[in-house]
Amino acid sequence: MNTVESNISLKPYNTFGIDAEAKYFTEIKSVDDFREVLEDKKLAGEKKLILGGGSNILLTQNYDGLVIRNCIPGIEVVSETEHHVIVKANAGVVWHELVLWAIERNYGGIENLSLIPGFCGAAPMQNIGAYGVEIKDVFYELEAVDVHAGALVKFSLTDCEFGYRESVFKGKYKGQFLITSLSLRFVKLNSAHALAQYRFRTEYGDIKETLSQMRAYDLSIKAVSDAVIKIRSSKLPDPKKIGNAGSFFKNPVVSKPEYERLVAIYPVMPSYLQKDGSVKVPAGWLIEQCGWKGKVVGNTGSHATQALVLVNYGNATGNQIWQLALDIQQSVKEKFGIEISPEVNVV
Repeated sequence: MNTVESNISLKPYNTFGIDAEAKYFTEIKSVDDFREVLEDKKLAGEKKLILGGGSNILLTQNYDGLVIRNCIPGIEVVSETEHHVIVKANAGVVWHELVLWAIERNYGGIENLSLIPGFCGAAPMQNIGAYGVEIKDVFYELEAVDVHAGALVKFSLTDCEFGYRESVFKGKYKGQFLITSLSLRFVKLNSAHALAQYRFRTEYGDIKETLSQMRAYDLSIKAVSDAVIKIRSSKLPDPKKIGNAGSFFKNPVVSKPEYERLVAIYPVMPSYLQKDGSVKVPAGWLIEQCGWKGKVVGNTGSHATQALVLVNYGNATGNQIWQLALDIQQSVKEKFGIEISPEVNVV
C-alpha cells in the first residue's frame, strides 16, 4: 500500500530549493503503485503534479493537490544486434547515472548529455539536449500511463512530436500521462571499426578545446563525456550548493531577415544557423548584454558565470525568482525585440 502524506514541504524535491508545500505527497516505485494512487477514492478529485528530480520546475505557490514523485528504478537491455542496442531506463533513474552506465558498456549516443540533472522520466518531456545532441537523436520509444484511464501506452518517435525543448507532454498531453520508462537506441562501440565509423559530436561549445587541454588525443565517448562534465562544472552552479534549475530560458530562434537586422547593429552577436534557414541566438548572450550577468536582486540573481542560470541565493520564494525572470524577459525584448521563453516549468 502506497503511503500518502499530508502537508509536505517540497523543498528537498526541487533543485531551486523553494519551500512550497504539497497538500498531499507520495512516491511511486512501480506502475502498480501509480495505478493504486489513481484508484484511491480519497484522492480522486485532487489535481495531480508529477515530479521527478525536480530540476526543471519553479514552484511559485503551495500545491493544492497531490504531488506524485516518480521513482521507478531500473535499467535493462531490451534487444541488440551486432551494431546497436536498445536500452530501457525506468523513469526514476537519475539521467547522469544512465549516461555513465552506457559509457561503461561502450554504448555511444548520449555522452554529450553528461551531467544534465534530473530523472530519465523527465528527459523526453522537453527533449533534453546539449552540445549538438538531443534525446530525439537516440530515442526508440517510451511507455506512459494514462492518468485518467490507468492504461499503459507506448509512444514512438513520431508520437512524441519532439521539437526544441518540446514534446507532446509539454503541449497537448500536458498532465495527461505519467512517463514510466524510456527506451534509447545506442551504437555499440565494441571494435576499432565501430569507433572509426562513429560520429563523435565535438564541434559544439568548447569540447574540442577542452579535449585538447585534457590531452585526450584518442577520441572516445568517455573522453567526450569527461570534457562535457568539465565544461558544465566550470560554468554551471551545483544545485546542492546554490538553488537553480540550470538554463532557465530557451535559446530563441529568429528569422534570417531578423537576424541580419540584429547583426548589423550587434556585429559580435553569436548565432547558429538552423536547417530551415532560421537562426538560433544564445539567450545567455542576450541576457548578459542587458547587464544581468552576475546581478543580485534580493535573494535571487543571474549567475556570475552563466547569465542563463537564475539562482536562489537564500530563502527566495518562487514568485521572487519568477519576477526576476519576467524582468529579464522584458529587458531583452526592449533591447533586441526578441522574446525569450522559459525552459523551466512554472507551477
